[in-house]
Amino acid sequence: MAELTNLDLIIIAMYLLVMLGVGVWFVKRIKNTDDYYVAGRTLGPIVLTATVCATIIGGSAMMGRAGIAYTTGFKAIATAVPYMLGMFIFSAYAGRIQQTGEKYHIESIPGLFEYRFGKTAKCLLSVMVAFSMMGTVAAQVTATATIIKLLGGQVGISYEMGALIATLIFLIYTAASGLFGVVYTDVVQFFMLIIFVYLMIPTASLAELGGFSAFWTGLDKSYITPYINGEILGDIVTYLVFTMAGAEMWQRAFAAKNKKAAKRGMFWGTAVYGVTIVLLFFMGLAAQQLLPNVVDEFGTADAVIPALAIKILPPGLTGLALAGILSVMMSTADSYLLVSVQTVVSDLGKTFDAKMTQKHEILFSRIASAVLALGALAIALYIKSAYDVLMFAWAFYAAAAGLPALAALYWKKATNAGIIAGMVGGFAVTVAWKLLGQPFGLGATVPGAVVCGVLLVAVSLATYKKHPSVMIEVGGKGA
Repeated sequence: MAELTNLDLIIIAMYLLVMLGVGVWFVKRIKNTDDYYVAGRTLGPIVLTATVCATIIGGSAMMGRAGIAYTTGFKAIATAVPYMLGMFIFSAYAGRIQQTGEKYHIESIPGLFEYRFGKTAKCLLSVMVAFSMMGTVAAQVTATATIIKLLGGQVGISYEMGALIATLIFLIYTAASGLFGVVYTDVVQFFMLIIFVYLMIPTASLAELGGFSAFWTGLDKSYITPYINGEILGDIVTYLVFTMAGAEMWQRAFAAKNKKAAKRGMFWGTAVYGVTIVLLFFMGLAAQQLLPNVVDEFGTADAVIPALAIKILPPGLTGLALAGILSVMMSTADSYLLVSVQTVVSDLGKTFDAKMTQKHEILFSRIASAVLALGALAIALYIKSAYDVLMFAWAFYAAAAGLPALAALYWKKATNAGIIAGMVGGFAVTVAWKLLGQPFGLGATVPGAVVCGVLLVAVSLATYKKHPSVMIEVGGKGA
């Protein structure tokens, strides 16, 4: 396999420095916590489209799914499409989230839970959000570390050093400028990703193979044969339910300048993601023919896309492609890190210190960014599979928080007792199911989500008349 040239390494280094510069530039925009957490509620549909898509296509999703396409085939499609469908559904009610945030001065899902159900429900959800978001950050660190190790093989950079470098890069601009820095680096990262990864690498791969006919002739058709099993069903349910309560997307909906921008940004960001699913699947399958020994050479199938770029692209373009690949990791890592920080400092911290000033809150948020990023780094060093880290983090959160989040937004009969019962029950069953080795091969999210829904409805209906909750009221068609 070809080695990286000095030109490629210079391009990658310059790109990383530019990202730091763009992120830090927005420090001057931070005047209050509204600026730090929801970008002053100023985001329009174009910026939202870019940040939504860049966040969805995370390192774990891109590299992990490319690795799955390379090793097992169809599962990469089976688990990606449900997330897309869930996000399309989410885009339909993103406008209601925006209106709720604007009217009631709410900046997060835990904030909505506090308004409707009280502090206990808020704190319980906050702990779940913080842990799941850290797990997702860890997934991006594992993916980024894999690439940096690959890039630095010529100068002796280890996986562990790669993980540390990755963490420090997105930590600096996230801590400095909050959602402003996150979103506007996402915009740059979005265009890098689309042009130099999702357009250039598939085109070059097809040319290297000798055209589509040659690719099709050499393809093992079993890799595109649809099938489903308990594990895939679990992943499907996880993605569908997770999108209901994806705190990173709720944050972007709260940050939209109006409900139309929220709905359009979510819809078009998801639509672009839908196109990338097909292109990613193709890259994984193409690598089977172009790079039959990726796992032996790099120790993981997650390295398929960067290895493909190094093999088929000329110097300079290789550097741009790898910079684009790095961009997708950082665009997702910074998003989830900021949500974790917001949850710990604003949602949990202010619960116990209601008199915390905005100046102190921003300071504590920057400190928390470092602490939580290092926590994610520790997770990444322990579990080195990006996809495994992601699904571990998402499984219990989806089961315990997905349906309660939707109920908080729409169901007036949902009560504090019902929400808590649903979350605790969903979490307990999901963890127990995993500890039992996932009987029948069924993913843990399925029984967890079922139990959560049953308990939420049953307990809420039993307690609604004596202990009704406060319902949100927002006007406007299509809210």
